Amino acid sequence: MTSPRRTLRADAQRNRDHLIATAAEAFASGQAISLDAIAKRAGVGSGTLYRHFPTREDLVEEIYRDQIRPLREDARALLATERPAQALHTWMRHFAEWAGERRGICDALVAMSASGRFGTGPVCDEVQQILGMVLATGSEAGELRSDIDPVDVGSVLAGVLSVAGAPEQRAQLDRMLTIVVDGLRPRR
Repeated sequence: MTSPRRTLRADAQRNRDHLIATAAEAFASGQAISLDAIAKRAGVGSGTLYRHFPTREDLVEEIYRDQIRPLREDARALLATERPAQALHTWMRHFAEWAGERRGICDALVAMSASGRFGTGPVCDEVQQILGMVLATGSEAGELRSDIDPVDVGSVLAGVLSVAGAPEQRAQLDRMLTIVVDGLRPRR
């Protein structure tokens, strides 16, 4: 996780901003790219990159920090127009589409989930808060179980995306999300 923002020298801030822009472009292309290659593309040394972003996940989170917030409004809109279980399914599909447009995030979320780090950082925090809001609404409506941790659902979602996150896998993604949502319904 990146450290709290501190005031950087102007040249250090330019390097940081350029690293973020270069990495965003590389991740959006869907290429597998190393952090060292990102540093090279940005015209800075690897040490500069690692000083700002010690891990790939730190860099990915910084790139997507502000881009994920509109998904909260999407969840609210879905909850206003759909039953909570359907809203959850639709929101997870929207998240998959959002992540598919930002291919690097899927890999990072899977890695974060595997390392037990899914529960930290701005992107994961936002996803957890959104899932928590939808799960709570679904629980209050009696459509979703009340004993579900948003971190667990986020980890399951990361796993689903690792298997069916590509645009050409949308049919499989929908089937898998149906299974996930069915598993979150209360036992009768």
